[in-house]
Amino acid sequence: MKSSKKKFVNVVPVSKIARERFINHMDNFHSCLILEEDEKLYHLLSLNGMYEFHLQKTGNEHWKIVK
Repeated sequence: MKSSKKKFVNVVPVSKIARERFINHMDNFHSCLILEEDEKLYHLLSLNGMYEFHLQKTGNEHWKIVK
């Protein structure tokens, strides 16, 4: 039986584009639900469900992953 525990990651906007999306589409919530994950990439959904995006685990110019 597969675990149904949801996984989350916290992100901080770095670029102007990311800050605008953070304010206008994510309601300033840093935490995002991980929809899918592989070695290099997260597929994320904002807590309010309005913004879905892919995020590289390292080297992303728009977002910083924080723990």
